[in-house]
Amino acid sequence: MIELSLDATEEAIDWIRSLLATVNFTGDLQIEKARSPWAFQVRFYLPNDDRAKVNQIETALSSLHRTGMTTELEISIVEQKSEHSTAIHRAGNHFVIANGNYQAQPNEITLNIQESLAFGSGFHPATILSLCLIERHVTPNLEALDLGCGSGILSIAIAKLGAQVYAIDNDAVAVEATQRAIAENSVSHVVKVDRASLGKGSDLGHWMGGEVAETMSIEPAANFDLIVANVFARILINLSEDLKKALRPMGRLILAGFTIEYETELNETLTPLGFELIDREQIEEWIAIVYQLKPLQS
Repeated sequence: MIELSLDATEEAIDWIRSLLATVNFTGDLQIEKARSPWAFQVRFYLPNDDRAKVNQIETALSSLHRTGMTTELEISIVEQKSEHSTAIHRAGNHFVIANGNYQAQPNEITLNIQESLAFGSGFHPATILSLCLIERHVTPNLEALDLGCGSGILSIAIAKLGAQVYAIDNDAVAVEATQRAIAENSVSHVVKVDRASLGKGSDLGHWMGGEVAETMSIEPAANFDLIVANVFARILINLSEDLKKALRPMGRLILAGFTIEYETELNETLTPLGFELIDREQIEEWIAIVYQLKPLQS
């Protein structure tokens, strides 16, 4: 079989998944810790006779190497797959992200996320930041919207803290990954998943620049106590009014997926709409922010 491998930064992992999805790669990824200065080593496999797919993958991933996010893709012939150790990551005080059989310890909340081609694997700083804020701000019986659900990891975290979740994404791969993940984590009874966008989000196309079929639009109508969105800042800015309309009074936003350079623009967009910044987390240049709708003045 053909083994393809490269070393990658934390930010590159989700880009690798998304780019592989564009060439219809359906195999498993093996992601393990790498030697410094790289964060992870990625391996994946193809049959010996699938040289055309190898060329497609090499072309799709070349931009990541050019921008310094990965090493050059290495291609070799092997007799069998490399042994793959279970990857364990921690976020906040209680969340443990695992992609294998992990025996949770007391006070730990396990998020079982298999390696798929969807965003939100638990390797990216934005996902870790989101989980830290979810741990602090989700309480039982909240009704939450996971906008751009990706792999479903944030929906699962919210559900395991006792809230009801509506998970939506405009990408078919993400919707399938979320549906599979919520079943594997036994939270299907409290998480609903649809291929959909919020408000005018359906007019913005695929948020990662890929192809997107016609997508259902969810009309914002004060249906949620909490909205979690780990997406690009430009999407949040475009949807700012819809985000407000979708929240109930005193509702909260947990926003991530962007670097510190967008913080001022987000504040300038959301503050005039009645939002107040109440919490914040940062890992290097990546940030996540919590906003709350101010009470109406009488």
